[in-house]
Amino acid sequence: MWCGVKGESGFSAGDTGEKVTKGIDGSALTCIITGSTNGIGKETARVLALRGVHVVMAVRNVTAGGKLKEEFLQKMPNARIDVMEIDLNSMDSVRKFASAYISRGLPLNILINNAGIIPAAKFTLSKDNIEQVFAVNHLGQFLLTNLLLDTMKKTARESQIEGRIINLSSDLHRRGVGKEGIVFDKINDEKSYSDATFGKSPYGMTKLCNVLHTNELTRRLKEEGANITANSLHPGLIATNLFSANGGAVNWIMTKVMVHILKNIEQGASTSCYLALNPKVAGVSGEYFRDNNRVAPSKLARDPVLAKKLWDYSVSLTESKY
Repeated sequence: MWCGVKGESGFSAGDTGEKVTKGIDGSALTCIITGSTNGIGKETARVLALRGVHVVMAVRNVTAGGKLKEEFLQKMPNARIDVMEIDLNSMDSVRKFASAYISRGLPLNILINNAGIIPAAKFTLSKDNIEQVFAVNHLGQFLLTNLLLDTMKKTARESQIEGRIINLSSDLHRRGVGKEGIVFDKINDEKSYSDATFGKSPYGMTKLCNVLHTNELTRRLKEEGANITANSLHPGLIATNLFSANGGAVNWIMTKVMVHILKNIEQGASTSCYLALNPKVAGVSGEYFRDNNRVAPSKLARDPVLAKKLWDYSVSLTESKY
């Protein structure tokens, strides 16, 4: 679905975060956004702050976060923005963030797990000795979500406002994995590592994890009757400086062409903004979205047995009570 072709939501791939949230008052809401100092995370934070949401930027680089906060406040002087440190590459850092957030007594209506990394050239371990792409793209966000769930449940009960959890995935969850989806005993196997982003690699596997996590979380939330939804999404291919301007005429031409094919940052952030604030998705949970509309994820992503296995495996790694 591209540009002006609208789906059932009334929106399309060409719409921006501002458009899909136009007229919405978010002043009663508080939202945490990971990875919000650049790219679509930055734009999501800006749009939600523009709509009156109290935005908590959960970032690794608090200096950059502080500068961005000041940049936002210059254009939106009434915006409510906080910056807090988190490193998803470290479970200790995730726990410290959650503890610090809870100790402030803040409510939490929306959690957007936006942060993510692509594979490094060499096999790399997290600070907890877990393959880094899996640790950052899935495990850290799994732990963060679980540590904040009680706060979200309390907020939903007391405010009578539906809580929303949004996990950024990618359509690469369809092609970046083998027939098993997740080979659990190979996650930390250096010999099995690949730095490919678009082929079979840890990246595609972690994007599958994001959808599976969302679906199992949805099942558990529904089972206990919590007023919280969880959905995952593909933001689209975003126009960035993919081809170096110093790479000659061919790269320069590719850059000019790709800008007209791919989404810009404002369009890339729109589905996150739509799921965070738009009333059209009230009560919708366990779904996968692209271009502001529901689409079907892969067959593996819809496998409840694999989702449960991933959940149990993730709990064992995080030693979480959840």
